[in-house]
Amino acid sequence: MQGLDMLTVTGLAVIAVALSTILKQKNPEFSLMISLLTGILILGMIISAGIPLFERIEALLQKTGARAEYVQILFKALGICFITQIACDACRDLGETAVASKVEAAGKISVLLISLPLFEQILAVVGSLIG
Repeated sequence: MQGLDMLTVTGLAVIAVALSTILKQKNPEFSLMISLLTGILILGMIISAGIPLFERIEALLQKTGARAEYVQILFKALGICFITQIACDACRDLGETAVASKVEAAGKISVLLISLPLFEQILAVVGSLIG
């Protein structure tokens, strides 16, 4: 299994931040473009390194006999959390903290909504144990 090369990620980030800082004074639009492109590039690296991880987690869950819908809920919730965090960080980087807080709230509600079938199942089991 191939891991995420943190030396490459941190090197890319440091170079991008240095270039962005230098360009921010004269060409702020180029500074923003460098930040966005760097973020997209690092996100691509994260996704490509994370695919084997998700495949392994899925295989482990299948060995335990977990139902497929529970695994789907887990992965969807995880995806929503990652996407929400990236969007919030981007909003904060652009000085839009109010928008970031709304995106966080939307992400939390989305996770609760997709997890609702799991909560219903847990409550049904608890109800059958009590009654």
